[in-house]
Amino acid sequence: MTNNKTLSGIFCPVITPFDAKLKVDTNRLISQCRWLLSQNVSLAVFGTTSEANSLSIDEKIYLLDQLIDAGIDANRLLPGTGCCALPDTIRLTSHAVKLGCAGILMLPPFYYKEVSDQGIYEGIAKTIQSVGSHSMRIYLYHIPQMAGAGFSLKLIDRLVSEFPCLVAGIKDSSGNWENTKAMLNCGWDDFSVFVGSETFLLKNMQHGGAGCISATANINPAAIDDLYQNWQLDGAEELQQALNQVRDTTAEYPMIPALKAVIAEFFDDDGWRNVRPPLIKLDQQQSGDLAAILRGKGLKIRGPIPT
Repeated sequence: MTNNKTLSGIFCPVITPFDAKLKVDTNRLISQCRWLLSQNVSLAVFGTTSEANSLSIDEKIYLLDQLIDAGIDANRLLPGTGCCALPDTIRLTSHAVKLGCAGILMLPPFYYKEVSDQGIYEGIAKTIQSVGSHSMRIYLYHIPQMAGAGFSLKLIDRLVSEFPCLVAGIKDSSGNWENTKAMLNCGWDDFSVFVGSETFLLKNMQHGGAGCISATANINPAAIDDLYQNWQLDGAEELQQALNQVRDTTAEYPMIPALKAVIAEFFDDDGWRNVRPPLIKLDQQQSGDLAAILRGKGLKIRGPIPT
C-alpha cells in the first residue's frame, strides 16, 4: 500500500453503520473494515461516503481509537480530518497522526462559498503548523461540487512547494478527467494522485496515478483491486468496463443509501440500511431491485460475511 513516501492502491471510504437509534454501530464498523482489508483494500474512514459530516468530532476520535484497539493496522488508515472549523481539523488531524495513521485526507475549509486560494492555503498551513509533526502526510481532498471549495493547480503547487513531503497527494473527486490529467502532468515529486471513482482508474494508472479512493469499493473491492493490480495486462479494458457497470448502476440511486442497501441485501443484515438525516434510506423494494440488478451484472461480494 505504501512506498517510501507516498500512498498508492485502492482505498475505501468506509460506510458508517448506525443502529436503530442512529448511534454508530462500532462492532459492525470494525467487522466491515476487517472484511475490506481481507479484499486488499485500505481504509479511508470519515470520507463523504462515510457520512463524515454527520459525525461529531468526538465520535470520529472515539472510532479511530476503537479501530486501533481492535487491531486495525494504522498503516492502512487514511481518515478524513478536514472540518468546517479549523480547531476541529487540527484536533482530529493531531489525533490521527499520534495514532500513526498512514496519512490523512483533508477537505479544504468548507461551507463558505467563493473563498480564495489564499484562504484555503491559510487553513491548510495553520493545520500543518499547529500539528507540528514531520511524520504527517496530507492528501488533499478535491470535491468542489460538494464542498463548495477546492484546490486549484496553483494552490496545490504552492502547498507542495512550501510543505514538501507533508503534502503528499490528492484525491480528485471532481469527476473531470481533464482536471486529474492536469494534476498528473504537473510533475510534483513524491505526490500521489488518486481518482475519486474507479471509472477513471485505468486512465489514472496509465498516466502515472496512484490508484483510487472509491465509494463503490464498499461493495466491489476485490474487482477494483484486480484492475489496479493488472492494469498493464491484456483484458484491463474489459475489467474497467465491468467496474463501470456496477458503478453506473449504483449511481442511479442516492449513492450512500444505495451502498448500504446493497450491503444489507448481500449480507442479509437489514441493520446496514440505516442512515442519518438528512439522508433517507432506500425502501425494501428499491433495495431488492438494486441488488437484483447488480447480481444480474455479475456483482459478487467475495469473502466471508463481516461479523
